[in-house]
Amino acid sequence: MNTMTLWHISGWGFAALACAALLVGFSKTAVSGANTVSLAVFAAVLPARASTGVLLPVLIAGDVLAVLTYRRHAHWPTLWRLFPAVAVGVVGGTLFLVWADDGVVRTSIGAILLLMAAVTVWRRRVAGREREPDAVTGRSGRLKARSYGVLGGFTTMVANAGGPVMSMYLLSAGFRKYGFLGTSAYFFLVVNVSKVPFSAGLGLIDGRSLLLDAALAVFVVPGALLGTWAVHRINQRLFERLVIAATVVGGVQLLLR
Repeated sequence: MNTMTLWHISGWGFAALACAALLVGFSKTAVSGANTVSLAVFAAVLPARASTGVLLPVLIAGDVLAVLTYRRHAHWPTLWRLFPAVAVGVVGGTLFLVWADDGVVRTSIGAILLLMAAVTVWRRRVAGREREPDAVTGRSGRLKARSYGVLGGFTTMVANAGGPVMSMYLLSAGFRKYGFLGTSAYFFLVVNVSKVPFSAGLGLIDGRSLLLDAALAVFVVPGALLGTWAVHRINQRLFERLVIAATVVGGVQLLLR
């Protein structure tokens, strides 16, 4: 069965989705948050509601590759602090979707991303190097984890846009490059897999969407390999700047769509 015909996608449309899938792989293994561009591409080529269901398995494929690549670098104390707050954010995002239209959702998330990028830049300028992740266990550290966790759960539920939120948290917590990528990989694998039953229940994931996912998942692999090659050649300062820049682009993109 031809997936392009099934979804009424042109050749250019499928090429755009393939590039977006490649970018997902790259972002998962190199510059987290860059896949906000992929969100816009999927929503532009496919019906907006259906695009979230198609994109989710593509993101999970990228998460699996990232975990395989950086599994030794995850910081589990941070993950355990985040997960309960993320659950609260997911519930809040679900309730928000009951009454908010697409425009309100996009504007809210875009504003949140830009605000957090600005706060992160300001904090790093006035405080210099943040503490190491193991040291972020005091009251302020727990409060920060809960705040970002709730925002991450909220944004990932309403728009698959939790990446930039967690990027800002991990940078503000002082994570170095590989610890950042390893912790982020496990975080999003758990969160995205947990969303599958809800998306399937809403009819966003079905046989037709999975057929398209099977065709697009092939492009995630070279993107992940490219990211793995690139991250070894990016120093820490450039890595942090790229993550913040990707967050700003994602925020502006959501506000302008």
